[in-house]
Parts: sequence; structure tokens; C-alpha cells
Amino acid sequence: MSHLIDLNVLIREPAEEYHAKASENLSSHQLLDFMRCPYLYFKKRNGLIRESESNAYLIGRAAHCRILEGRDVYESEFAVGGPINPSTGKPYGPTTKKFLEWQEEQSKPVLPFDKAELIENLASGVLSNDKARELLSEGRAEGVIRVEYQGFPSQIRIDWTNPHEGIVDLKTCDDLTYFEHDARRFGYHHQLAFYRAIMDRRIGEMVPVYIIAVEKKEPFRCGTWMLTSETLESAQREIDAAIERLRTARDRQHWPTGFEELRYLTLI
Repeated sequence: MSHLIDLNVLIREPAEEYHAKASENLSSHQLLDFMRCPYLYFKKRNGLIRESESNAYLIGRAAHCRILEGRDVYESEFAVGGPINPSTGKPYGPTTKKFLEWQEEQSKPVLPFDKAELIENLASGVLSNDKARELLSEGRAEGVIRVEYQGFPSQIRIDWTNPHEGIVDLKTCDDLTYFEHDARRFGYHHQLAFYRAIMDRRIGEMVPVYIIAVEKKEPFRCGTWMLTSETLESAQREIDAAIERLRTARDRQHWPTGFEELRYLTLI
């Protein structure tokens, strides 16, 4: 089978280094923030909003590490489990003094036993899907590309790059039944159109794009979607138009909320 993507085009670097360079480069998350609200983009870009790591974000980050980078990397980056009560043989609860003392001693994010069990269920769910398993059977996790796009230094960090299949993005969700609705709501098609455009700038070819989504509850169903060319082309036109608006906003230093005008509410 011929290679669509030479994996050597991907930069290997720690997540902290990648995020530290966000101030110098346009990312898909910045672009999505701007598309939702230019003022939100401005405040985040200038450090006026302090973002804390939510429980859902921690679970997603840990799941990506466990599923895409393997158990060894996962256990090196997260403190998994906790102290065991010798009198019961069971873990101390996450609000107990013993657990909180143990948590303070850790130099990395902590995943109590219940969260660690969830991560393992997510990994098993992904492996239960034939296409997901095939996509993740070969490739590289968390590969970085930096190029200039539409006049902006830009960067992407791809969850998984399969040299024969293309770009693969892993999502966790609450209910797979509504995933397609959520994909539109959260702008996943815009995110991945940006990824594909950056990859095209790097290798000179538009590659296929996939999403693997797995539920965070029983029965931990997993589905795989291939984004259609029509979806990606439409999304790329929209992100290109957004980048032009971003250029204008930056030049004018004008960051609207999008709700400046009077609106009329009809609920009939």
C-alpha cells in the first residue's frame, strides 16, 4: 500500500511546547473562538481570561493519551489510582484526607480509580469498532505541523495521522446518538477543514479526514465518521472568510461580540 503522508513531515514536541507557541501561531481553537465571538478571541489571545482545566477536559486529555499514545506514556503523564485503605482493602475516597494528601504529593494530574476505570472503558470502546481499530493500527499520535496559511503563521496538532488514510481526530462524547448534532454545534467540521488545509500546505495534497467518537458512559459505543468532500470544502470556505474577518478586526483593533444590534425575538 502506498503512503499518502510521509510521517516525517510531522514535528514531535511536548504538548506544553506546542501550547506555548500559540501566541505566535493561529490554531483551530483560536479560529473557532473568533468565529463564535471576536471579543472572546481577543480576550483569550491577550490573557484576559484564565482558563481552568475542567473535569471533562481532563478525562478527554487522559483518554487521548491512553488510546493514542499507549499505556506506558499514559501512566508516565498521569497519577492513576490512589492510596488503599489497609483495613478495608478498598481505595480511599477522593474527598478523604488520605487521598487529598496523596494527591498533593503527585507532580502530575491525578485520575482516581473511578476515572481510571472510565479511561480503560473508553479505550475498550474504541477497540470494539473495526474501522477505528484499523485507522489506529498504523501512524503517529500528536504530530505537529506549522506553515503560513492565508498570511497567518499557523499550527495544528493532529490526534492521529495514518500514512495511508489521512487525518484522524478522536472525540469523547456523552451520547453517540447525538454526535452528528454535536459535531456541527462545536464546529468540528471547521476544525478539521483547518487541519486539512494546513496539511495541504505542507504536503501539497488534500487528504481524507476521519472522526472517531466514543461515549463516556455504558455501553461505551464507538463510531467512525469520514467527513465528506462537500462538508470539508464548505467548511474551508467558511474558515477562509473568517480569517479575512480576523485580518480586518486585527488591523482595525475592533473586536465585536456579534450582539451589538437590536434583535427581534419571535417564538411562534
